[in-house]
Amino acid sequence: MRIITYKEAVREAMTEKMREDRTVFLMGEDIGVYGGAFGVSMGMLEEFGPRRVLETPMSEATFTGVGVGAAIMGMRPIVEIMFADFLTFSADQLVNQAAKLRYMTGGQVKVPLVIRAPQGSGTGAAAQHSQNVEAWFFNIPGIKIVAPSNPYDAKGLLKSSIEDDNPVLFLEHKLLYNTKGEVPLEDYRVKIGQSRILKEGSDITVVGSSIMAYRALKAAEQLLDEDSISAEVIDLVTLKPLDVKPIINSIKKTHRLLVVYEGCMTGGIGNEVISRVVESDAFAYLDAPIFRLAGKDVPIPYNRNLEKNAVPQIQDIKDKVKFIVKGGWNA
Repeated sequence: MRIITYKEAVREAMTEKMREDRTVFLMGEDIGVYGGAFGVSMGMLEEFGPRRVLETPMSEATFTGVGVGAAIMGMRPIVEIMFADFLTFSADQLVNQAAKLRYMTGGQVKVPLVIRAPQGSGTGAAAQHSQNVEAWFFNIPGIKIVAPSNPYDAKGLLKSSIEDDNPVLFLEHKLLYNTKGEVPLEDYRVKIGQSRILKEGSDITVVGSSIMAYRALKAAEQLLDEDSISAEVIDLVTLKPLDVKPIINSIKKTHRLLVVYEGCMTGGIGNEVISRVVESDAFAYLDAPIFRLAGKDVPIPYNRNLEKNAVPQIQDIKDKVKFIVKGGWNA
């Protein structure tokens, strides 16, 4: 396989779908000449022209509404929100329109809309441009949420999202854009709604998504080399619908669980994962309490040192795993 970046994988998915399906188009702020705030759509304007790579005004509510309307009329729009934080401006269109129209019309209306949004901390963008937003929309029926952690999943999931007849919130972590991974040349899809084991292990199950799945994998590799601790790492991949079967099966083998997420601990996505486990037969297999490792309940600081300390890093995951496996909780 060839090696490409996460950013290139996202661009390839959009480009290939736009080539094969003229109902697919991209719209958002600065996505044309500038190539997007993070360079994801670089070169697409030159290939597809301004009618299919639409530069929008700075009004997320307006152009998200245009995307909803276009989807209802048979198009498959990809709407890019420059920073996921700005989804607050689009909330009514997503929560009260896109998410509900198919249900309210008894299936007569489909809303094949993809909302792409870069989220997360680590770039020094401060409190209004560094949030994790999945928990905001997790409570809304009718919206699917995906958060790929690597280029392979980013490309395959985005194609599946574009082809889905329901609104999909496609969350891209800003720090993952320049990470690299294997992506095949041939056409493929990654199915929405399936978790994946990134690394097998026997001592503890570590669950994460997006940047936290990436960091958990790095931590697990180091733990095996440095402390002979074998951690099984599971990438949620899709947050909604949530697939907990691999987690339940893993716990029956490892007997320990750590859930890692970047968003604030209170009300975060990891709490739902834990609830599903507690309600399953895997709960009886646990030899230790279930632990969370999450972002602190604070706005993301601008200061780089404070920012780094506000969310879990690789060393934090390693320390928490050792604490659980070595029984520090029972001291």
